[in-house]
Amino acid sequence: MSTNPITPIKKVAISTGGGDAPGLNAVIRAAALSALKRGWEVYGVLDGFHGILSPEEYPDGGFVPLTRHKVRGITHLGGTILGTSNRNNPMRYPVTRPDGTIEEVDRTDEIVRGFRMHHIDALITVGGDGSLAIADVLSKKGLRLIAVPKTIDNDLDKTDVTFGFDTAVSFATDALDRLHSTAASHGRVMVVEVMGRYAGWIALHSGLAGSADVILIPEHPYDIHRVVEKIQDREQRGSKFTIVVVAEGASPKGGGISVIEKEAGRAERLGGVGEKVAAEIHAISGKETRVVVLGHLLRGGSPTSFDRLTALRFGAAAVRGLEEGQSGVMVALDPPHVKYVPIEEAIGKMKMVPMESDIVRTARDLGISFG
Repeated sequence: MSTNPITPIKKVAISTGGGDAPGLNAVIRAAALSALKRGWEVYGVLDGFHGILSPEEYPDGGFVPLTRHKVRGITHLGGTILGTSNRNNPMRYPVTRPDGTIEEVDRTDEIVRGFRMHHIDALITVGGDGSLAIADVLSKKGLRLIAVPKTIDNDLDKTDVTFGFDTAVSFATDALDRLHSTAASHGRVMVVEVMGRYAGWIALHSGLAGSADVILIPEHPYDIHRVVEKIQDREQRGSKFTIVVVAEGASPKGGGISVIEKEAGRAERLGGVGEKVAAEIHAISGKETRVVVLGHLLRGGSPTSFDRLTALRFGAAAVRGLEEGQSGVMVALDPPHVKYVPIEEAIGKMKMVPMESDIVRTARDLGISFG
């Protein structure tokens, strides 16, 4: 973390990287309006850092001016008007060699040169753990920047919560409410797979709020026989249906995480654990079992009021931090305040669900099984 109160800012850029999350446009609007109020020029980088690494692919050269008109009426919109990408990590950029093999190269120096070529004085970059790791490298190479934490997974350390999480949990909870009626009508087991990668925050919060009977999360490897025991116990008590919420990163005891795809330049794609759990439940219990994968539905749609407010606060705080001379820091929510923490501290470890936390204890007291 550093401060540079001497050098005035005239031109600032905003980028959004990694997976999309409800609230990104609110950050863009807050940051743009706050910067314009200070007399700064504001530009958006298209599609993460792709706009600066491959400007020839864009009619506007990979940058777009963010005027008051451009950011008007976008707070409630899902997605990001700048586009985003979780491919082609500039620290491990995939390049195809003449022999057909793929080599990963570091292109972060090109990003720093690109911003300087466009006379950008500072960058506000919005992203999750992968984007923050890139931001940390860029900052240490001399690029003045402030990061804004974004992920529906809520797994970033040093911030109480990330925007996008509340919207994802709200949607998942609504889906569970709807599935209760059809599960009860047919006496089925419904297995609902949710996102969250290697942390179980979405599964835990939505499962508890949505009255799930079983919640399987990465922090606690499950025993499928314990899951079936819970289902059979409910049968004996007269409940012919069961709702099982499983995080995409959950794994059985002694087993590994289910991975769909892994390719150069991007994080591995998780998924398939819902199908696996459902098949095992049916094989052991004989119960009719169905799977619902909420997937990218959790990323889409209009952000909740909580996520909008958090995103707006983060965007404005990023501009204030730059004005104060901050660099190499991430804005973080420390209720009731927004503060600044060094990026390297924020990416030092993943925020996992503590199994002795109050919310887990509440779930156990309600009879919810963690397998």
